[in-house]
Amino acid sequence: MFYMEQEARETPSAGAREVGDMTDVAVFDLESYVNVELDIKEDNRTPKVGHNVSATSKALFQDEEEDQDESESDGDDDGSSTDHFNTEKTVTRLQRCEHQKGVNSSLPDTFQTSHLLFYERFKAYQDYMLGDCKPSEVKAFTADYLEKVLETSDWLAQWSTDVFDVLVEVRDVDFKNLKACVELVLPLQCDSRGCELNEEAMKSLLDATQHKVHLQELQVVYDESGDFDQTALALEHLRFFYKHIWRLWDEEDEDDDFDYFVRCVEPRLRLYYDILEGRVPAGLVAEYQSLLENCSQCFKQFSLVRSSLSTDSDSELDNVSMVEGLKLYDQLEMLKRKLHIIENPLLRYVLGCKGNNRQQCVQSRGMRASGMKVVHVVTVSCTNFQLQSLLSDKLQPLGSSEDTRIQFHTDPVAAVDSCHQGDLVIILPGIYNVSSTIFLPDSISIEGFGPPDEVVIEKKNKDGSFVESTGTDVTLSNIKLIQHDAIEGILCVRQGTLNMENCVLQCETTGVIVRTSAQLTMKMCDLYGSKGAGVEIYPGTVCSLVGNGIHHCKDGILIKDFADELDVMPSITMENNVIHNNEGYGVIVVKPNNGEPHRVPLDRCEEDPAAPTSSSNSADVQPESVENNGTDRGVASASSRKLQLSRQLSRNKEWCCSQAVQDMVDRQIFVSLQGNQFRRNNKGDFGTFFY
Repeated sequence: MFYMEQEARETPSAGAREVGDMTDVAVFDLESYVNVELDIKEDNRTPKVGHNVSATSKALFQDEEEDQDESESDGDDDGSSTDHFNTEKTVTRLQRCEHQKGVNSSLPDTFQTSHLLFYERFKAYQDYMLGDCKPSEVKAFTADYLEKVLETSDWLAQWSTDVFDVLVEVRDVDFKNLKACVELVLPLQCDSRGCELNEEAMKSLLDATQHKVHLQELQVVYDESGDFDQTALALEHLRFFYKHIWRLWDEEDEDDDFDYFVRCVEPRLRLYYDILEGRVPAGLVAEYQSLLENCSQCFKQFSLVRSSLSTDSDSELDNVSMVEGLKLYDQLEMLKRKLHIIENPLLRYVLGCKGNNRQQCVQSRGMRASGMKVVHVVTVSCTNFQLQSLLSDKLQPLGSSEDTRIQFHTDPVAAVDSCHQGDLVIILPGIYNVSSTIFLPDSISIEGFGPPDEVVIEKKNKDGSFVESTGTDVTLSNIKLIQHDAIEGILCVRQGTLNMENCVLQCETTGVIVRTSAQLTMKMCDLYGSKGAGVEIYPGTVCSLVGNGIHHCKDGILIKDFADELDVMPSITMENNVIHNNEGYGVIVVKPNNGEPHRVPLDRCEEDPAAPTSSSNSADVQPESVENNGTDRGVASASSRKLQLSRQLSRNKEWCCSQAVQDMVDRQIFVSLQGNQFRRNNKGDFGTFFY
């Protein structure tokens, strides 16, 4: 169950549910949470195929229960009949999948069905193939679907495996076992990989399998008549399902009483297309593939151990196997939970699965052996006045020490890559386009020589984050960062300390991420445009946000309070920030649901009529540390802190006595919380998300 500090109105539609405006408290059940926004835009890489396949789906996936007479009469009226089976001549609506140029093959062409769009597969699985089946009913529903649309005999197909492709003729279909009975087409037409196959070898192979092959291994030979279009599409849906959607462990789910399409098919299908269209970080894709492989291996090992156990034996060997089986079961459940987090778009966002780990390969260079420090000046061209100002304002104050050198660069990335500990990078006004991540493994300072709107760095490459900071003490000031076409965050503080002042961050995906044990000081900065949170704060971080504007993001600040016994709570200072016009909350806390009931308390004004009220939109409170010494002084300090918070909350009518903020102060998340302004955040100023 998921609890939020707002109440959602969900309006289901055809394959989609929207979350509406919210009031006070809502309970979200992720098992029924569907975030389907049917992406009907065509794949730009294959527009021709997209058009034709889309038209085919509309023609082929007709509701068999529709009144045919009414359809025919409507077609006669408007002159645009879609009854393709009663016309004098029918033609295929699918494209031909031709062999690659330069490849000599004796096999005929097949239908091109692999470029279906998201909504076409979504509709096929939801409306025709799976419906509302349970995991244990998937095979039966699939067989029933195929029995309705598949030609049972007398069609040619290409039997494709990892070793060979061979032309066969389908004589019969075993729908229950999802197999086809086939015969070789003579003379033999076969393409093999890494081995030589002749007619005798193929006949022996078919005899060994009783001439039955899996349906998903068959690709229908191209036919212009249109008679086999439905067969080709049905096999494509079957092939795609068992390759990208179905998991070996799905059928053994203990909780079988749920809609398999809603819980598993839709999120996995959406994730597949998000990956295909480059909307998921490369590191997260690699992690997901690794988890899938590990989970498959673990399930196979668990199945072997389970099958070896005897139900009526108390032997020592069986006891050892049972202990091993329990360990594998726990490991399997852990891997399945991690996969579920990545597959679910909501959990993927709020729990922040890790992205690309390539930055961990960038090592600190340390001090130069000579002890010399370098000032790196970045400019493509500059005026005499800019050069004179640079000399008088920046370079001359450094003195004429022989231990300082000046180097000129035209690229900010090249300048940073040349830095050692203690170096200074000065970027003159201009617009600098970069295509790679800026890694900051050393303690250096990067300054824009002018206002941030004049010192602009733009990144248009999807690969990696914009800035990755791991240095012990890094300073970034007077710079504007602009993201384009990104799939990872604009700035990530992995470890060490980053001090950022007077910067502008125009985000594309996620904003600033502060990882566990890292520190961020962000002053007088402007951050906007993030499709995730403006600032994501992990457990064990120290984060100081002073005088910033955070606006027009999905959420303003996302605090991840899911620390275990080995972690410590984040320590956050928020002073004089303006957090406004965010799609979700101004500040939201993500924390585990421990099964405890969550109740919104009465307003402070109801509990304490003497509490002061004000229409001021600013937040002023400085929670004090509670001394855990069991004395009355510690209790009084805690009570005083809560009273200060309640008075602060009562000043803002929109979030009067918010449970979320009280919980933050109780957990000592905030070191200081004062002078902040919250305006026009769609779901409220503070919220809590329980998972």
